[in-house]
Parts: sequence; C-alpha cells; structure tokens
Amino acid sequence: MGLRMDNIHTPTVPLGPITGCDSSKDSAEVKLPLMDLIAEKDRVESELSALSRVLDSHGVDMNTTLTTFDGYPRDDLDIAQIRTARARIIHLRNDYKDLMSRIEAGLHAHHASVRAADPVPSTSSSHLTNMSSRSNATDPSLVETPFARVNSVVAGSPADRAGLQAGDAIRRFGNVNWMNHEKLSKVAETVQRNEGRNVIVKVVRKKAANNMMEELSLRLTPRRDWGGRGLLGCHILPA
Repeated sequence: MGLRMDNIHTPTVPLGPITGCDSSKDSAEVKLPLMDLIAEKDRVESELSALSRVLDSHGVDMNTTLTTFDGYPRDDLDIAQIRTARARIIHLRNDYKDLMSRIEAGLHAHHASVRAADPVPSTSSSHLTNMSSRSNATDPSLVETPFARVNSVVAGSPADRAGLQAGDAIRRFGNVNWMNHEKLSKVAETVQRNEGRNVIVKVVRKKAANNMMEELSLRLTPRRDWGGRGLLGCHILPA
C-alpha cells in the first residue's frame, strides 16, 4: 500500500531565511542601486513564470490535492518536483513583496534627491518615473505573473474595442491568474459566465517607441453579436 502521507502538501525543502528578518541585512540591501533592485524584480518574475509552467506541466496549481481520497500520495504525479516548485514559489513571493517595498522606497528617495538637485528631469529620472508609476499600479501583495499572451486580435471585435493588442501578456483575466488558470480553461469559463458584462483584464505591453513595459487595465465585454466568431474575437495562448 505504501506510506500514508497526511502532510504531503507541506513543503519540506529548505526555504532559507525570510527576507527582512535581519535588520543589518536590511540596512545593506536598502543601499543596493535602484536599477539592481529593478533587475532583481524582473528576475524573480521570470523565475515565478517558469515555476508556474512546471506546475502546469503536471496539471496542478498551488492548491491541487496531491493525495488520494484515503490519504496516500497520487501515483500519477511527480510529487517531489511539485512540492519543491511550490516551496520555491512561496519563498519567491516573499522576496517579491520585499523587493517591491524597497523599489518604492528607493523611487521616492530618488525623486526627492532629483527635485532638490535639478528641477529639470533627466532621461534616467524619466525612466525611473515610469517605473514608479508601474510600481504603484501593482499591488505588492500580489504576484501577477503573466500566464497567457494575445496571439491575434480581429478588427472590430470585443477584444479590439477593449484595447487588446497582439503581443499583450495577460496577468489577470477577471479572477483568473497564473496560479489558477488551469491551462487557460478558467479563462474560457470566465468568458462564458460574463457574456454582456465587463471583465477586467490586466496586461503588460511593450511600447514600440522605447521598448519600455507598461501595465494596462482593460474592460472587455464578451459578445456574440459583433459579427465574427466567438465571444472575444482574439486568440489567446499560454505564456
């Protein structure tokens, strides 16, 4: 029968120190160059996206049960890999929240020093201002990692009217995010349940002019009477 595993969902891999526990470490990390903190944020987002794909490859998310009804480990899953990925995600989510707090504090300090030294904004200052607006638009308590991308949009469709564009990376579709989309099936369910009603879609888009990323919150209304196929008029693929 094998060993019963009642606490199979509890991560057993070491998570390491929680960011922010050591005050002397905090003091040193606050002094990191702001752009290094931003680069680390991007790295964490990339790793979280990769880990979400690991869970997707097994057909599970952070909450999927790993045991049978009688408490034994499921033999159709690589439980060790799933538990390791989940533990790493928990660790990275803590790091991400800490990084966002540090970036926000660093941006405020940067803007204060720039205003005091030079009333005319420089190019680097403008870049950090854009980063500040994106940081403030993102809830630090959430990790809205892109889980899908828009492959194509039909002109005049509900997706087109909402402002979706090919290449947009989707972070949230209604209540669906990278941890619960279940291979995009939850996106389809959300569309069907909300025909004729607004759905908030959060996307990340690269600006062609300067290659900078911008975050957008769009209102998408699924409809059948727009003159084309489907309720949206766009093609969405996994990220």
